[in-house]
Amino acid sequence: MVAGFDGSAQNNAAAYWAAQEADLRAVSLRLIHVQEPSALGHVFGAPDSPDRRSAQHLLVQTADELRRTFPALDISVRSVDGRPIDVLSESAADSDMIVLGSRALGPVMGFVLGSVSMAVIGATNCPVVSVRAKDNASYGDLVVGVDVRQHCEALLRFGFDEAEQRGCGIRFLSAWALPPLVGYGAAYDPRVHAQLEMSAKATLDDVLMPWKKRYPDVRTTAQANVGHAATQLVASGREAGLTVVGRRVRDSSLGTHIGPVAHARCSRTGPGSPP
Repeated sequence: MVAGFDGSAQNNAAAYWAAQEADLRAVSLRLIHVQEPSALGHVFGAPDSPDRRSAQHLLVQTADELRRTFPALDISVRSVDGRPIDVLSESAADSDMIVLGSRALGPVMGFVLGSVSMAVIGATNCPVVSVRAKDNASYGDLVVGVDVRQHCEALLRFGFDEAEQRGCGIRFLSAWALPPLVGYGAAYDPRVHAQLEMSAKATLDDVLMPWKKRYPDVRTTAQANVGHAATQLVASGREAGLTVVGRRVRDSSLGTHIGPVAHARCSRTGPGSPP
C-alpha cells in the first residue's frame, strides 16, 4: 500500500488511515514524499536544503509514530525528486491501494479534489482513497454506488472484500431517473413511479445476488432511488466508514476526467475509494 506524504494535516490523516488499513490487510505501507522542482529554475532543491531536511524529518517522525501505534506493520519511507503525479502514479502500479490527502473546506463543502489527486485517479488502475484531515479512520458500514448499466465487477469485488475484512455491512445505492413524459407536472403518474422504482430495485438485487451468495457473512441493504447519483452518494457518505464509487476515465484537451459521480463523491465527502 502507498500513501503520499507532504507533512500537511490532510496527509497526516491519510498516512494514519493508510496505516490502519494496511495493518488490517496485513500488507506493508510505503510513505512517499515527492520533492518538486522549483517553479522558476525547474531544478530540484539541494539534498541538504532546509526544506528537504524538514520534509525528511517529518517523514521519518510520522513513520516512527505509526510504528508505535501499529507495531506489527512494516513501514518504509521514500523521499524522491520528481513531480507528484508521475511519482505517485508509478508507485501505485505495483500497489493494491494508494491513499492521498484532500484539501478540507469545512463541514458543508467537505473537501475538494486537488489536481494531483485527480491526475493520480485518472492514471492508476488500483483503488484510490481520499482522506480529509477531520476524518477519523472508521470501520463503519460502507456505502457503494452502483450503476447497473455499467460493468461493475471490480467495484463490487472491492466493496465486498473490504466489508468482509472490516467486519461491517454495505449499503448499496443505485440512482435512476423518471422518463420526461411521466416525471413533471400534470403528466406525473405515481403508479408509473412505483412500477419504475420496483423495476430498478429488482435490477439492483439481480446484480448483487451472486455477490451476496459469495459473501454470505456480509450484511447488505440496497436502495434504488430516483434522483442524481452524485447528490445521493454525497449525502449518504457523510456517515459512512468508506464510500466506494466507480470511475470512467476520459482524456480530453482540457485534461483527465474521472466521471461526474466519482468527481462529486471525491470532491465533497470523505474518505472515498474509486476502484
